[in-house]
Amino acid sequence: MRTVLVTGTGGAGRTTVAAATALAAAREGQRTLLLTADPDGTPEALLGIRTLRSAPGRSADRLPWSVPVELAPGMWAARIITDEWFRSELTALQERGHGLLDLLGATPLDGEELTPLPGVESLALLRALRAAQTAPPGTGWDVLVVDMPPAPDTVALLALPEQLRRYLRRLLPAERQAARALRPMLAQLAGVPMPAQKLYETAERWERELAAVQGVIESEATTVRLVVEPGPLADRALRTARAGLALHGCRVEAVIANRLLPTGTSDPWLAALSGQQQDALKELYEQWAPAVPVRELPHLGRDPHGVGDPRGAEPRSGADGVDAQRAPAGLAALAGAVGAPAARPDRPAPDPWTVEDRLADDGVLLWRLPLPGADRDGLGLVRRGDELIVSVGPFHRMLPLPSALRRCTVSGAGLRDGWLQVRFTPDPDLWPKRL
Repeated sequence: MRTVLVTGTGGAGRTTVAAATALAAAREGQRTLLLTADPDGTPEALLGIRTLRSAPGRSADRLPWSVPVELAPGMWAARIITDEWFRSELTALQERGHGLLDLLGATPLDGEELTPLPGVESLALLRALRAAQTAPPGTGWDVLVVDMPPAPDTVALLALPEQLRRYLRRLLPAERQAARALRPMLAQLAGVPMPAQKLYETAERWERELAAVQGVIESEATTVRLVVEPGPLADRALRTARAGLALHGCRVEAVIANRLLPTGTSDPWLAALSGQQQDALKELYEQWAPAVPVRELPHLGRDPHGVGDPRGAEPRSGADGVDAQRAPAGLAALAGAVGAPAARPDRPAPDPWTVEDRLADDGVLLWRLPLPGADRDGLGLVRRGDELIVSVGPFHRMLPLPSALRRCTVSGAGLRDGWLQVRFTPDPDLWPKRL
């Protein structure tokens, strides 16, 4: 299944582009699900429907989104329902840990008194990414389009599975879990249940779920679309987002320049705004194209409302004689320009995080990390044991060193043409010696 994550600068029209992307995919005959986590009524107003708040169906493995609503042939939309999912997960956690709660004399919380905690929206969205991949063959979707939060929040969210897995490994290492076979015997000797067994079982389940979500994020079938309203203030934010996404291995499929004003107008006020947009648009092409396509979406003069004509042409007049200037603009007016997601590549792309052997010429090994959009002022590097901590602006990632580099010391680094090149010199005490 193709997964398209739509993010971008704040207020640039991410929801609109996500919906237009889903419609474009549906037009090509692909069963498409549009997921949004927006808690207000913006998606409903955009899609021209009453509500996406219907509760999910009751099942042993409840999906964290509402019952999908069909908007056009092959296109459905649903909202991630954080509160319902949170109650379901916490209630199930209490049931699994009822022995520990009894031991502590704690009273379980009722579902009606549970309210989502800050940050749980991110976990619900990650769970939705995983759940969409596990539908039985023939009953799922070909394309999943997700209306994501603004770019900085999206980068932090996509980094979360890897970070949480690392925390679990540090707090509950595998060698400590090996001792869990003794727990039943210890429980019999002590006469009380041993809660650590449940703790390890829960940690293992979380590890499996987090690994599966990370697999979805890092898959070749998952791409990102960045939405921006061209302007001088958006350029910096987009550069930072690009570097953060690259740091976590997320592939940008397209940049969508949204709400472009018409050019060639005689109105000086509108001409100034349009000229500013065109200057920023030129910068976008220079920074991204041709490696990443830049697609232009016109300003419709009004907010889109509903799907519109599924064939892509807005009606020129209605039954009541309303002309095109007053007719509501639907998503069909944008779907053609935004384009359907690219097909999943037939073969995996080569790993760009490669180690280049320059021992013979320069006496170093060179680790090249792609970081387009990064600048030297916001870049940080720290070697910590067998890991390299890379910081790009507000984003951080702890990268395990390849085995050869663990026997080396860092001798320098440089940022050139969007590539971070870290030089490693073999440590004489650790490097294999020739006999």
